[in-house]
Amino acid sequence: MFDDIRSHFPIFEHKAYINSCSYGALSLEVAASYQAYLDSRFSKGADWEEFVGKNEAVRDLCAQLIHAEPDELAVTTSASAGLNAVISAMQPTSTRNKVVLSDFEFPTVGQIWLAQEGRGYEVVHARQQGTTVPFSEYERLIDDRTQIVSIAHICYRNGAMNEVERIIRLAHERGAMVILDSSQAAGAIPIDVRALNVDILISGVLKYLLSSAGVGFLYVRKDHLKTLNPYATGWFAQEDVHAMDMHHHIPAHNARRFESGTPPIPALYAAQAGLHMILEAGVGNIQSHVRELTSRFIDEIKAMGGTLMTPESPDRHGAMIAVKSTNDHKLVAALAERNVITSCRDGNLRVSPHFYNSHADFDALMSALKDNRSLLA
Repeated sequence: MFDDIRSHFPIFEHKAYINSCSYGALSLEVAASYQAYLDSRFSKGADWEEFVGKNEAVRDLCAQLIHAEPDELAVTTSASAGLNAVISAMQPTSTRNKVVLSDFEFPTVGQIWLAQEGRGYEVVHARQQGTTVPFSEYERLIDDRTQIVSIAHICYRNGAMNEVERIIRLAHERGAMVILDSSQAAGAIPIDVRALNVDILISGVLKYLLSSAGVGFLYVRKDHLKTLNPYATGWFAQEDVHAMDMHHHIPAHNARRFESGTPPIPALYAAQAGLHMILEAGVGNIQSHVRELTSRFIDEIKAMGGTLMTPESPDRHGAMIAVKSTNDHKLVAALAERNVITSCRDGNLRVSPHFYNSHADFDALMSALKDNRSLLA
């Protein structure tokens, strides 16, 4: 289905790049978008109308990606920035001050929430057992004192997928809001915020969305916009970005209120180009292609006697598959010497294909792994 797409990514001329969970491969389209920014700077100097237009274009594309309305999207500089902005609009109460996290969270999520303990929040963790965090852990922890359940869509360490829909239903039944970190999911699996009924979603665009560091997005469900008023703000968060009124603070009526200062303009050009590629390909098509490759990888690792650290069911993992290693950094380096690019976390090799990957990449990967079998646990 995607045989022709590889030619858009020059790295495949000399590498088998299977590391999209860390950073998406650079396309000719994204490279051209950076040049378009430079051309604009050379020819026009500063074109703020164009720059603001890029911000709005990225907002619209992100909304399409997750089936939201543009007014529910804030364009941020990272998932962390989005989380910090929305948390600044929240306060613990005497009856609800508990935040439920899980062992699957990216460190920044845990660190941001732990910093809120000084404001009166209590942070607790749903514990990982084997390759997953059992739903029973959420049943145990989410109670009538829980204000927020903050969960990773997909674990950055082993690619396991949380039971997102069940967790959201449980949280809502018990009166809590849910913040979903989809950084390892956006662009790799279909996301419909309406179907999920999630309250808040954060993500970045540098992984499966093929764009660049420097841009993220924050979704806030429409019915929360009237009650969440962030203390973290800036001139792009104002109702009228062009008002330039230092004597008044008039936050935007929509999710733009969660934005801040001058946006990362060069990265917006890249984000627009990357998002266009993903939406044109179709996330459902991408997921089907990637599942074919990850299923093959799982079968061949099992046949080699390797230890999978990711759930085998395709409904319980994303585009990343993790394999236990005796020395994960040494294994990544050994594969790189064979021009196979992967990454590692937590003692595991991480392999994460995208729509540009082929069976030839996995032929190269498996050949290199067989020659370095001693580095697999």
